[in-house]
Amino acid sequence: MAVPVPFRLLSGDEKEAPDASPRPKLGEALVATGAVTRGSVDRALARQKEMEAPLGHILLIEEALTPDELAAGLAIQADLPVVDLAASPPDSRLLAGLDPYRCLELGAMPWREVDGTRIIAISRPDLAEAAMRALGGDAAHTATVVTKDGDIRRAITSHFSDELRDGARLRCPPAYSCRDLASPGSRTLGLMAAIILTGLAVTAPLAMAGMIMIWVVIMNSATSALRLFALFARLKKDRREATAELPHLADSVRLPTVSLLVPLKGEAAVAGGLIRALRDLDYPKALLDIKIILEEEDLPTRMAVDQASLPGWFEIITVPKDAALQTKPRAMNFALPYCRGSIIGIYDAEDRPDPGQIRAVVRALSRAPADVACVQGHLDFYNPDQNWLARCFTIEYAIWFRVVLHGVQRLGIPIPLGGTTVFFRRQALEEVGGWDAHNVTEDADLGMRLARFGYRCEMIRSVTLEEANCRPWRWIGQRSRWLKGYAITWTTHMRTPRALLRDLGWRGFLGFQVLFLGGMTSYLALPLFWVIWFATFFGFGMQEILPASLFWPFAVSMLTGQAIMVTVAAIALRDSGRIRMLPWVLVLPIYWPLGAIAAYRAIAEFFTRPFYWSKTEHGLAEKNP
Repeated sequence: MAVPVPFRLLSGDEKEAPDASPRPKLGEALVATGAVTRGSVDRALARQKEMEAPLGHILLIEEALTPDELAAGLAIQADLPVVDLAASPPDSRLLAGLDPYRCLELGAMPWREVDGTRIIAISRPDLAEAAMRALGGDAAHTATVVTKDGDIRRAITSHFSDELRDGARLRCPPAYSCRDLASPGSRTLGLMAAIILTGLAVTAPLAMAGMIMIWVVIMNSATSALRLFALFARLKKDRREATAELPHLADSVRLPTVSLLVPLKGEAAVAGGLIRALRDLDYPKALLDIKIILEEEDLPTRMAVDQASLPGWFEIITVPKDAALQTKPRAMNFALPYCRGSIIGIYDAEDRPDPGQIRAVVRALSRAPADVACVQGHLDFYNPDQNWLARCFTIEYAIWFRVVLHGVQRLGIPIPLGGTTVFFRRQALEEVGGWDAHNVTEDADLGMRLARFGYRCEMIRSVTLEEANCRPWRWIGQRSRWLKGYAITWTTHMRTPRALLRDLGWRGFLGFQVLFLGGMTSYLALPLFWVIWFATFFGFGMQEILPASLFWPFAVSMLTGQAIMVTVAAIALRDSGRIRMLPWVLVLPIYWPLGAIAAYRAIAEFFTRPFYWSKTEHGLAEKNP
């Protein structure tokens, strides 16, 4: 194919020939074209000494120049022509069989072929040689041209839409993914298990009740022991922190780029508030890479985002429609290759992070050992007083994030991560295969997978405020998704228990059982507890029906567990500055039944629609509960 081009092509061999005149630096080229002033370049160079960011990107984010001016400056520096991919799209025949992820990584793609010479469009001339080797072939018949970074990313996305869509769905390695859970074989096993349990309940109810009570006692005792250990660890940490100094970054450390994934779906009501909160983050804007991830058909949220007038450090990533699956982890998998940062963070639509949170994350990861793959922040609520449900939810979150997870970390048990305010070393995240797009509690699953690959997660005390889900039925929907995800995660990793034991060791393996089965067991056992409690209270003689060896351990473990929970709640509320809410702990017996309903719904969905994502509605905090 012959295509006329308005410039002379330089082949790879010619580019390697000695050049009599040294090429100008980028700053000099930009000043020569009149795009920026010398003062702007000098100020940007001074800032560059403290951060891992190219000069051109710093100037671009500071709005000192436009993308067209940057491309022109890079072309002058590299002595290459400039092309406009929007006006002259790449020849699609040259893209067949290429790896879109490699193209995104290099910021390059084949553009034209002229007289036997393949022309590679690049947005980063510093990667020209790598792009020519990966996408061109014979250096003597390969040339490069410069184009805008945004244009080349859009062209890659447009041409490789199907490959990128499917890759997001299937990124997690099959051995660690739950995507086969809905197969006919899995459904058959689930049906057989349900039939066997039902048969035992009908033919031997007392024996069945006895086995259930033994299991409940074991799991409830283990959960209570975990909470008690976490409580002592929290108190010990308080004493240590009283004299500890806050660690600082060394002066020689250059700040890294941090990419923030913000998946939005049906979030038009809260998108504006979220973007305002992200604008307020206290971190150099040239090092913030915020990806607003939108579903292709979600036009209301897109309109809300467009009205916010995003600055240059934001980028909208549009996820192609996938009839097979629409989940948050799929959207994040799709956006991950577009990230520039060496640290990847996640925020939810309703989040209001502490402005200094990114600096705290960078500080924590910079001083952490290499095996610490991520850090998890604390979650709290900004509407705890909206109604009784919001208050109970606030108490539960305080217990979990401020006490229990710190105890889990201290025990060396893998941390089941939260879905937001969690920050990863990118290399580790990509090594384990990103997120399982089919798991509806992808965060907790990823915490276990990181542990299986030899990584650890740590807690940091930086806080993100969220909106407490304060409508009972919506709360049940959200909690059923979380519990279903825990059941899916347990089932997925326990397909090969011997391998799981080898990867986690005995402590991690047993901790995994407590964390993922303990909460579900507590909720599912509540109806049995009510029956026994009320029957005993009204004199139906449950002690005579059930052996004392079962009745009393069951009753003691349940009551002891509640007492430990109240004590842990007091410490957690003190830690969060909400000790005034302690009397509301007495309302928790009304709160837990909602969890029981959610647990039974989760079990039903586990067998009928495991990948269904019960969407949480946000933006209700200012409305009447």
